[in-house]
Amino acid sequence: MREPEPFRNRSEAGLTLADELWKYAGRPDVVVLALPRGGVPVGFEVARALKTPFDVFLVRKLGAPGFEELAMGAIASGGVTVLNPEVIRALEVSRETVEEASARERHELQRREEVYRRGRPPVDVRGKTVILVDDGLATGSTMRAAVAALRKLNPARVVVAVPTAAPATAEEMRAIADDCVCAICPHPFRAVGLWYEDFSQTTDEEVCDLLDRADGKRAVAARS
Repeated sequence: MREPEPFRNRSEAGLTLADELWKYAGRPDVVVLALPRGGVPVGFEVARALKTPFDVFLVRKLGAPGFEELAMGAIASGGVTVLNPEVIRALEVSRETVEEASARERHELQRREEVYRRGRPPVDVRGKTVILVDDGLATGSTMRAAVAALRKLNPARVVVAVPTAAPATAEEMRAIADDCVCAICPHPFRAVGLWYEDFSQTTDEEVCDLLDRADGKRAVAARS
């Protein structure tokens, strides 16, 4: 088999990923949610190709003290809080520490809500098939937290979709989501950024621009 090649940028990655998600195209019960910030350019192209509503899903992982990559919980849009009691017990994390971490991350979540939404309500996901998009998965800890938080909002199905992922992490996602779609799962994987020629940081301004463009498309569709 030919070795996978890096994507030029996140937009190309989104178009490639959309090809893998063709069975969801044009369905009225499907929405695409992207994890800011890097997942937004990917998710925008997926939503545009599939002709589905598009929004961000704001989630902040609560990293365990001394093991920040390990999620002891997460907070997300809509006031959703999910805790991982096994991690909290194993590391003997105090209630005060959890509350302090939650308050700190809630502040950043609120900042992003204000910057990105500017008064726009989030897309309603109840009873919908939600395609949850990021630009890639290494350890997958943030995506795991996002899936757990999204479940609290009662979607019908959760589909994790990424352009690239570590093979073991993709398998883990298949155990917690209803479906996991990954365009390439290279081995060895090493890091998400190695599979992009341009992996420059996505800015808040770029996120806002893409959300404005998606919102404009929704407005046109509603009028027609």
